[in-house]
Amino acid sequence: MAITAAMVKELREITSAGMMDCKKALNETNGDMDAAIDWLRTKGIAKADKKAERIAAEGLVAAATSGTKGVVVEVNSETDFVARNEIFQATVAKIATRGLDVDDSASLGSAELEGGKSVTEYLTELVGKIGEKMSFRRMEKLEVSEGVVASYIHNAAATDMGRIGVLIALESSGDAVKLEELAKKIAMHVAATSPLANTVADLDQAIVSKEREMLKAEALDSGKPEAIVDKMVEGRMQKFFKESVLATQIFVMDGERTIEKVLEDEGKALGADIKLTGFVRMAVGEGIEKKEENFAEEVAAAVKG
Repeated sequence: MAITAAMVKELREITSAGMMDCKKALNETNGDMDAAIDWLRTKGIAKADKKAERIAAEGLVAAATSGTKGVVVEVNSETDFVARNEIFQATVAKIATRGLDVDDSASLGSAELEGGKSVTEYLTELVGKIGEKMSFRRMEKLEVSEGVVASYIHNAAATDMGRIGVLIALESSGDAVKLEELAKKIAMHVAATSPLANTVADLDQAIVSKEREMLKAEALDSGKPEAIVDKMVEGRMQKFFKESVLATQIFVMDGERTIEKVLEDEGKALGADIKLTGFVRMAVGEGIEKKEENFAEEVAAAVKG
């Protein structure tokens, strides 16, 4: 596979590795971006601790909450220009609100939105008015038996919608107003730190295994004896757990307490236990690959052709 300058640039932005190292990694992995990132990490060259999300699609993430339940939805458009369109924004808000009455993405896609049309049908019809393809992609929902589900939108384009949406579910018999204030602060923390799971037990074991394998390969490459390598890996895995799991992350708003300590302290202040039962962090386009456009290369090709 031909390695382009755009591919090298993208890998450098993700890993902070040198240009030549990025080019070599892509050559070694036949242009596979994810494999190239792993190759750099095992060689100890990549400086990033985790892969950057490659934002592919445009559109909006929107949140809707109602007491003990809340949802975030993603609706995609082809360009960011359409995401700023008031008609599109109003439609996304309706979809989010409708999500409060259903259980999952499939149910929301087929749920009636307006005028007897489902969410999917409504968006298809809207294409004729806006002139660009739009699609409902996904929904996540959280609910507690008592307490609150609160939301936070980062980079808001309009009320309750933007590039990143977070939901926090707090189960407690404490004062709902104070619980919501706390939930919003933790939601802001999640938007900033992007934890992989709520607790260590919730972590995807495939991610844990891959992280352990890469750390071991990196440690062995340093020439240390295997007995020492195993201890090094365990120490680094503990650091990985501490930084990747919400409960043990340091709260960004005070820089001292872990999130679990914040919940403990706030629970004592309220006179009621507080349990964080779940969180959702949703960013526009994450996980969808997008065609890279390189104007300089297009011009060069046009001149040659």
